Amino acid sequence: MSAAPVQEGVELTPPTMGMTLFRLIIRVAGRAPAYMLLYVVCACYVLFNAQVRRSCAPYLRRRFPRAVGFYYWWHCYRLVHSFGRSILDRVIASVLGSDTFAVSLRGRDTLFRLRDEGRGMILLLSHVGCWQMAVAAFAALEQPVYMLMHHHASVFEQRHGGGFAFEVIDPNGYLGGALEMLGVLKDGGILAIMGDRVPPREKNVVRVPLLGGEVALPVSAYHLASSTGAPIAVLTSHRRDDGSYLMEVAEVLEVPRALGRRCDSYRPYACRYAAVLERYCARYPYQFYNFFDMWQ
Repeated sequence: MSAAPVQEGVELTPPTMGMTLFRLIIRVAGRAPAYMLLYVVCACYVLFNAQVRRSCAPYLRRRFPRAVGFYYWWHCYRLVHSFGRSILDRVIASVLGSDTFAVSLRGRDTLFRLRDEGRGMILLLSHVGCWQMAVAAFAALEQPVYMLMHHHASVFEQRHGGGFAFEVIDPNGYLGGALEMLGVLKDGGILAIMGDRVPPREKNVVRVPLLGGEVALPVSAYHLASSTGAPIAVLTSHRRDDGSYLMEVAEVLEVPRALGRRCDSYRPYACRYAAVLERYCARYPYQFYNFFDMWQ
């Protein structure tokens, strides 16, 4: 059993040199000039980089199926700019301090209730909003969070090491970290896993409907919940218009005990998770950051 790790980046990653320039601008002139430059940079990406447009197409063609010509390019620009802004916000936080951005948590009482039940808890995250910023809200839980994440994601570790107590479980470890994850949950701990991407060589998946097609999703989180009795809190995050971030509990999944190893047994719960993603895309269409063909 393995799980989809928390990943530090996605396919559209800006050049290191470009990030160095933005860091310099932020240090010298502050945030406003960096945000202004971002408009130009994102426009150039969309206009002159065909790979960027191809990476946006699978999602945009399904979210905005009637958009053609200028309207499609406008949607593409807004998606790229939103993603670029999330990256820039992380750079700003690393330069000016993590308290530069306000982060709030909606559904705090629900998480407290699940935590205090002592069954352990799985936080099911997605590549939406800017989870790397919003996880600062986990400090409210007053308990360490174990995140399934590649150990080479050192930038995340350095940025959030002082913000809340967390430990990394490496998916490249023995059995994909499965024994460590089971141990955390059986001890009543909190485990964070990504639910919207299938890791390489992962076979434990189900296909579920999303935006008019079907996507493959890993079942590991639901399998862990069934094995341990831990509830799953599906969390989403988004950037507000005022520049603050909100992490919220979108749904709580209770998976029955001992459903076994058959992937189809977990399809209803993966479908409910996919429905959360679909509702999210309806509300925040430019903060969905899976830049690959999930429907392939």
